[in-house]
Amino acid sequence: MTPVSRHSLRQRLHWFALHGVIRGLASFGARRGEMQGRLIADPAVRADPGAFADELRERGRIVRGRAAWLTADHALAHQLLRSDDFSVTAIGKTLPGPLGWLEQKTTVKGRLHPLLPPSMLSVEPPEHTRYRKTVSSVFTTRAVAALRERVQQAATGLLDGIAAAPSASVDAVDLYCSQLPVTVIGDILGVPDHDRPRILEFGELAAPSLDIGLSWEQYLRVESGLDGFNTWLAQHLGQLQHHPGDDLMSQIIRAGDDGARLNDDELRATAGLVLAAGFETTVNLLGNGIRILLEHPDQLALLRSSPELWPGAVEEILRLESPVQLSARIALVDTEVGGRQIAAGELVILYLAGANRDPEVFADPHRFDVTRENAGKHLSFSGGRHFCLGAALARAEGEVGLRTFFDRYPDVQLAGPGTRRDTRVLRGWSTLPIRLGEARAAVPS
Repeated sequence: MTPVSRHSLRQRLHWFALHGVIRGLASFGARRGEMQGRLIADPAVRADPGAFADELRERGRIVRGRAAWLTADHALAHQLLRSDDFSVTAIGKTLPGPLGWLEQKTTVKGRLHPLLPPSMLSVEPPEHTRYRKTVSSVFTTRAVAALRERVQQAATGLLDGIAAAPSASVDAVDLYCSQLPVTVIGDILGVPDHDRPRILEFGELAAPSLDIGLSWEQYLRVESGLDGFNTWLAQHLGQLQHHPGDDLMSQIIRAGDDGARLNDDELRATAGLVLAAGFETTVNLLGNGIRILLEHPDQLALLRSSPELWPGAVEEILRLESPVQLSARIALVDTEVGGRQIAAGELVILYLAGANRDPEVFADPHRFDVTRENAGKHLSFSGGRHFCLGAALARAEGEVGLRTFFDRYPDVQLAGPGTRRDTRVLRGWSTLPIRLGEARAAVPS
């Protein structure tokens, strides 16, 4: 067997173990109305997560699926995100015996993945504590404040550079929603301007890596994206190690806790996660925000008359259109959750999109209301020790990016239905056609 055919066979077996079997079972379960199958395979869930959350809630606070428990209960999700009886898990870790063995035998050793150690998404203390402390040391309040100024500069510069006829249809995602975070995250990672388009390319290819049940075609695109990103990131970090700059990633390279610096794999995993969390989710936040505000002109009018409402509006966008739709935790011990017995080793899927619409917490939960006082109780940034390190930066990008956009283009309108991203964990727009209308002159922020 040639090296090429061995590689192809490995890919086929890896896809089969990690995605193929799950995809088939989920499709079968979805046709029978099984909730976990629908979450993976039913396009109606992606189209209307609120309706799915309501149905899931009607079946109980926590519901048994074919291979995992599911909950859309805010109190339970809040509890599990903070519980020491539960842990994050890694991709493939919960596969049953033969599939787990096959996945381990066919995985590419040394390839970084956001759901594999040493990613902070897939480790617990003491490793997680060390990684997080190192990164936190440079994501200080002062650093984030400085980044907020950079967000404003980037937003203003991008809008200055937009040249489109007022009546022409343009893609807001391509023109603005993706460009703003790639500029900011490029600064954080010390990425030269000529390399920044690669972040866009890798992000689009690798975004489905958080999903399970991928098609063969999706799997190949993800593999290609992860391989390309791994190669580029190793080269980029090597450059920063030899020629550090003033960027935050250079500071992380230099940072250490009593001399315990991140090793090369840990550094690459951390940089990769900073990019994914700081770019992918913010693209979705901006696109979701533009869309929902254009669909609710009364709420947009409120923001224009009372701009002090913008921070709360961003929280409401995060609540109703969470860029991250779900998370998962695995039980470390036999325990009780919501009156149900959860055995050690069992998986619980936290449907964050549903928890963010829990009527026990949010009155009239499907209504978009920029004056909602408790919108910030959403779980879109996770919680506990895994609370998103970049939450303050994401909020700043959402607030500054959306406010500046609508200030500059007060007559912007939707120009078509747009297309949703073909992902389950991440929720956002792949294309969002708009007509900008006449531009207003930039005003100092």
